[in-house]
Amino acid sequence: MSNFRQIDRDTGFLLPPFIDEWLPQRHLARFVVEVIDGLDVSTMSR
Repeated sequence: MSNFRQIDRDTGFLLPPFIDEWLPQRHLARFVVEVIDGLDVSTMSR
């Protein structure tokens, strides 16, 4: 069937176990996560 792709069962992971392995050390996404982690969101929850 053409809708299915063959798999390689020897492949350990399709994605790295940690997303940090994908991003360079000085990537903008790391800065965004750091800023969001620093926000006080306690007033937004009930």
